[in-house]
Amino acid sequence: MSADILKKIDLEDMKNIALGGAFLGTGGGGDPYIGRLMAEQAIRANGPVDVVDVDSLADDALVIPVAMMGAPTVMLEKLPRGDEANNALKSLEDYLGKKADAIFCIEAGGLNSTIPIAVAAGVGLPIVDGDGMGRAFPELQMVSMTMHDITACPMVMADEKGNSLVLNTVDNLSTEKFARVITIEMGGAGLIALYPMTGAQAKKAILRGSMSLINSIGRIIHEEQAANRNPVHKLSNDLNGVSLFEGRVMDVDRRTEGGFARGSCTIEGLGSYDGESISLEFQNEFLLAKTADGKPKAITPDLICLLDLETGQPITTEQIRYGFRVIVFGLPCDPQWRTDHGIELAGPRYFGYDLDYQKLEALN
Repeated sequence: MSADILKKIDLEDMKNIALGGAFLGTGGGGDPYIGRLMAEQAIRANGPVDVVDVDSLADDALVIPVAMMGAPTVMLEKLPRGDEANNALKSLEDYLGKKADAIFCIEAGGLNSTIPIAVAAGVGLPIVDGDGMGRAFPELQMVSMTMHDITACPMVMADEKGNSLVLNTVDNLSTEKFARVITIEMGGAGLIALYPMTGAQAKKAILRGSMSLINSIGRIIHEEQAANRNPVHKLSNDLNGVSLFEGRVMDVDRRTEGGFARGSCTIEGLGSYDGESISLEFQNEFLLAKTADGKPKAITPDLICLLDLETGQPITTEQIRYGFRVIVFGLPCDPQWRTDHGIELAGPRYFGYDLDYQKLEALN
């Protein structure tokens, strides 16, 4: 898909960015509506946010992503106070003894595609047109930065009570493990600033064009909805995606466990899929789609999105309910995730599924 290049984020852009972020969030990343409200408030107070190409940054610039960490189910009830992410960024700047030159999104999905905009507006910094995943993943080390040997630490975590702390660990997986425990102690969710990197490192590691893509996807969904068309057909053409299944949600097993929203849902077919069923497994994000006989239809790190059958509205894992009429949509991941290192980081065996990764295009 050739996304229109986003140069500035204003109030009018936030509705598209929130919607596009929900789509690329693959069910996780948290409901972007909360982040949208935070970003809109910050933009009203401080003006639009400049969006910059990573190549325009100086090699010695300091680039820092900010994000929410925790179970998306928690964020439905434990709303952020509003300044936690700014506090996390300031604490990390104080620790490093240097001010950030740009913000970026650690993932191109959900709440974490909108909270960085709120921070950028609040502190008067540009946001990079890129991210570290090209989608949403549940764990901190599952980013392109890890594939380019950039360390997550020093990392700052902050909660709504004003607590903050700095983590320094031996590797990015250890960062995830320690931070997850702390997140649970923070009530299941916290705001973080991490992966501080130079402009030179960012140019090698960041997946380019993410903010522009999110905005374009959101605009497509809104335009198709306004024309009373399901956006899935245009999204399939523009994103090289595929509609995997249509049906009604018949069962949802969802629990908040170990700092994640974990579970599965079963969908019984409608229309041309009548008599069939499919199940989706998730850990914050949808990770595996398989038929009733166990045949995989889509496997992480490829994207699995759940959309409303009538409107094409993205549905997050914490929103799924019995009776929802849905479309299961698959999308190829960024090529970096299909490398050996990418599969090791976020492939099916990492999550405990006894199967090898197969490309979405080969399965359908």
